Amino acid sequence: MGTPEFPDLGKHCSVGDCNQIDFLPFTCDSCNQVFCLEHRSYVKHHCPKADRKDVTVVVCPLCAKGVRLIPDEDPNIMWESHVNTDCDPSNYEKATKKKRCPVPGCRETLTFSNMIRCRDCSVDHCLKHRFGPDHKCPGPKKPDSGFPFISLLSRNQSRPNNSQTASSPKWATSFLNAASSVKASAEAGMAKLSIATNQALQMAKDGIGQSSSGNGHVEECPQCQAKFASVTSLIEHVERVHENGSNRAAVKKVTIDACPKCSKGFRDPVSLVEHVEREHGGTSKA
Repeated sequence: MGTPEFPDLGKHCSVGDCNQIDFLPFTCDSCNQVFCLEHRSYVKHHCPKADRKDVTVVVCPLCAKGVRLIPDEDPNIMWESHVNTDCDPSNYEKATKKKRCPVPGCRETLTFSNMIRCRDCSVDHCLKHRFGPDHKCPGPKKPDSGFPFISLLSRNQSRPNNSQTASSPKWATSFLNAASSVKASAEAGMAKLSIATNQALQMAKDGIGQSSSGNGHVEECPQCQAKFASVTSLIEHVERVHENGSNRAAVKKVTIDACPKCSKGFRDPVSLVEHVEREHGGTSKA
């Protein structure tokens, strides 16, 4: 066989009745013998190891999972191993139950080709009810009416401390402490101003510290430091300028939240959040 240039060219077919010389022989991947074009298949040369390439799968009636049977191994042993380790009866209903369109009265089975997820409610529907008015879409979920950044801080504090989020709880705590301290200072200052105003008004109404233009005594407003020649003028000024509604002794409290990074004050919490996300990236350490 072969030529002086190619001494290994061509081989005989392993089938005894054939024994044909084939210059392009085929090697069986199961029995590793050489065959000609006619006897290359498992059936033609009666391959004794052809079953090793077969894939046999048995569906478990308990969990609806496929159990592959390996050749040359006892199927009973493999079945027992699956039942003891991988079998989960709770998966049966999930695997066998067909997903249908959630619209009342629609029994369309949802498959890969006829299923569309709504962009607003994120629920899968059939092609017939893919539009919002067809399945009465409630629309996107509304955000919380409260301060959104506080909920974010709460979630960060509830997460476990690891290498990636170790600085987040510290920054959140520092932010809350700084905001609380500034708010408490502002409330204390406004309360002190309110007490001073009430005392001045009470003294004026009781006749204490009355003055006239003749003795040169000047009355001073405790809020704006304006000068008045008489107590009556001071009372009229306070009632006209600094009083709020029927509750004359009440002074409107102003709540100020401070940025933990640059200490800039904000009356609106939403403005504070926008400032932190815009100027400090939302992740700056205090």
